[in-house]
Amino acid sequence: MFKELLAKEGITCLLRNEQLSTALGEIPFTECYPELWVVDAETWPRAKMLLDGWLKVADPEAVDWTCSGCGETSAGNFTSCWSCGRDHDGEMLSNQGGRSSDST
Repeated sequence: MFKELLAKEGITCLLRNEQLSTALGEIPFTECYPELWVVDAETWPRAKMLLDGWLKVADPEAVDWTCSGCGETSAGNFTSCWSCGRDHDGEMLSNQGGRSSDST
């Protein structure tokens, strides 16, 4: 999953130890963990920043919000409306399959 996310950002990675789970019991389990290696050391800081952002835990104190498009209430951890797909900032997301707020 992370390899594909970084690839979309133009960062080349390798997935190491991908098949070692079959060797569990024969070698220590800590040697079987999959590892994501960034190929170019110069892109490592950017890759780390992106991964940290994707792994960031949602704020447990986030408050519920009301969509400006359809009026539905969404939980604070949602960044877009669950009903119409409108972004929390009020912009309509282009790839959402939800109904448009101006349809009747």
